[in-house]
Amino acid sequence: MSQNYANQVVLITGAASGIGRQLSLEFVRRGARIAAIDLAREPLEVLMKDLAAAAGTTQPPGAWALGDVTRLEQMHAAVRKLEAELGPIDVVVANAGIGMDNPVIGFSAAVFEKQVAVNLVGIANTLEPVLPGMIERRRGHVVGIVSLASYRGLPLMAGYCASKAGAASLMDALRVELLPHNIDCTSICPGWIKTNLTKNIDVPMPGMLTVEEAVAIMMRAIERKKRYIAFPFKTRFLLLLNRVLPTRVGDWLVLRVMGKAIEKKAAEAKAAAQTPPPQAKAG
Repeated sequence: MSQNYANQVVLITGAASGIGRQLSLEFVRRGARIAAIDLAREPLEVLMKDLAAAAGTTQPPGAWALGDVTRLEQMHAAVRKLEAELGPIDVVVANAGIGMDNPVIGFSAAVFEKQVAVNLVGIANTLEPVLPGMIERRRGHVVGIVSLASYRGLPLMAGYCASKAGAASLMDALRVELLPHNIDCTSICPGWIKTNLTKNIDVPMPGMLTVEEAVAIMMRAIERKKRYIAFPFKTRFLLLLNRVLPTRVGDWLVLRVMGKAIEKKAAEAKAAAQTPPPQAKAG
């Protein structure tokens, strides 16, 4: 077992499933202790058992706390609890995220706001309790799980893309400011990954990776303390190309890829609007 992170405490939000769970397992295999934060007790308890098995120990190499990244006071309480049990945080991985499609027909500001609250404000709420200690100790590593969706706004995904674009900008700003404090900062922008999050988004998903494939790439970047990584290469290249093309051409290309999905959503919305509400039965 690699010991790259022996005796280091790694805080991970959204730790109990998907990318967060796989990252937790990989860090434990490298000797770390996991400070896991998520919304529900049972998945966190299962995670602790899995971490113990991965480490080959009877006791889990870490601890957990309940916390909603959209609630700053909960994040402060969770970090206080975990640092009291495990010690100061050495690495923080702001991983918690949600994704929902949000078509223009029936556009929901509430759906938009929820994604921004988790995917963008959630990073800020995760970092506020952690950064002062890292700055005082003059050591640490901040990792933000962003997305290739930050490269441009995509149809049906306004809230998700906007939240991830904001997250990318937040990480860019922090990276420069944290340099004089000897704190590393890594932005990770993956493409589509097969998780519960992608089950909620009904759009074309080319280049889909498994969680194991994606996290293996992420861990290499984190271990090397890379400042930025985006993958897979083909998807990143196409999105970069779209950004430098004339806007009209870029929009046309996006429509070529996502036109059928847009039409499907519009048809579903029209059918739902024409469906009469169920009649109440007489008592």
